[in-house]
Amino acid sequence: MLHERSNIEAAEKLRISRETLPCRQLRLIQPPRLIFKVGLPNTAGHACHTLVEAPSSELSARSRPVSVSKCPASLRSTEEIDLLWENMFQLPNSLPPCRLMDQIGLDTVAFIEDNYIQERGLDGRMTVDWLRENYINQGRLGLKSEKGGLYHTAPTGTIADGHAQDQDEKAQPALYLLDVGLGSNNGRISDIPTAGQILRFEPSRAKMTTLVSGQSLPDGIDISRSQGRLFWTNMGHATSTYDGSVHSANIDGSDVKTLLMPGTVHTPKQLIVDDKSRRVYFCDREGMSIHRCAFDGSQHEILARTGRLDSAEHRGDMIKWCVGIAIDTVRGYVYWTQKGPSKAGRGRIFRAGIDLPAGQTPDSRTDIELLLQGLPEPIDLELDQESQQLYWTDRGEHPLGCSLNRADLSGLTKAGGTNAEKEILARHFNEPIGLKLGSKGEIYVVDLGGSVYQVKDGKKVLLWNDNRCYTGISL
Repeated sequence: MLHERSNIEAAEKLRISRETLPCRQLRLIQPPRLIFKVGLPNTAGHACHTLVEAPSSELSARSRPVSVSKCPASLRSTEEIDLLWENMFQLPNSLPPCRLMDQIGLDTVAFIEDNYIQERGLDGRMTVDWLRENYINQGRLGLKSEKGGLYHTAPTGTIADGHAQDQDEKAQPALYLLDVGLGSNNGRISDIPTAGQILRFEPSRAKMTTLVSGQSLPDGIDISRSQGRLFWTNMGHATSTYDGSVHSANIDGSDVKTLLMPGTVHTPKQLIVDDKSRRVYFCDREGMSIHRCAFDGSQHEILARTGRLDSAEHRGDMIKWCVGIAIDTVRGYVYWTQKGPSKAGRGRIFRAGIDLPAGQTPDSRTDIELLLQGLPEPIDLELDQESQQLYWTDRGEHPLGCSLNRADLSGLTKAGGTNAEKEILARHFNEPIGLKLGSKGEIYVVDLGGSVYQVKDGKKVLLWNDNRCYTGISL
């Protein structure tokens, strides 16, 4: 039985098992068919009907269980399942089940369900084991893989079974965005420092949904697929107040938790999740440092420091400000940007070992390498670990600033100090900040001008524009 505990948007609450409830049952069976059945009590006992499981609170008078056919009955495609769900149970802020699982990743779904099955002592042979055999082990993980997932998306983006060609557009992943709050229409200026929001944007539907409100200048966001949780940084009420913090929540915005309390860090910026080690990495701008901590906020440590916090001169020196961050877990590196003064052309990108060398301190470590310098104003980073391509946004002055950039790191040696070959992929953004790589070669970029873009093969496409000020992005 595929079980959803409370909200179909929460990845960790998707459940696959064979447990049979008195009045509801959903089973995965031989490919590509799924059986959705609801047992409705009557004078003769329980009659089976072809339906989708949904909490009773979501069943309106219009969508009460209606007999479609006596069991055994089945829906023959993921499209039919999602269509039935959309017509009968769809909530305004939700995705249909097959689309949702492809978005989350079938490997993540299976990981979550294994825990559920183990807790309940259930048999997973016909559910999770079947999912692994027929999808996961064949490389069909969902939107993040070229082979697709429950939806048979071919590498070209078309639907392999010949169904509607516009499915490629529908298969665009949902984007999780941070609105820093500076563009909000609050009646009082004093409310702006807590006007930040976390939003989910569905490009195929041109739909923006607020998940979390009341944040203090949120800046960096990433997702843990293993935990089904969002992690983000808040810069605090002002850049000078030393009240930055780090938080997490379920991907539907529920269960908000604080990893690092306000004041633990100064002005935390871009944040990256390492699911394997269950840690988050982030830069602290005015704190002039690189940090990491566990998913619960424990094991907080500083990996590198570029200036002294007790020095007002250091704190005001933008040359020392650390902003964007990326990690290479394969080769053991952490990358970061030091943006330099605004529009000054003094930005730099560094890297160092992902762990602090034995016997060294964050202030004096000797393995820091300068990779790029003389950049307009580099902000956030994104690394393709396989191809060793480093991407970054730059909010500096035209013609080189307000741009999306890429550098090939594959030829770099440990000697360091030499500029990598770099190129501009797209220009004319409005103060670009966050970026994220997609699974099909596309790059998503957000800017303070309220725009969300997709860049691919030299083409920049505007997906959304409003009066918000976007900083972080994840998918």
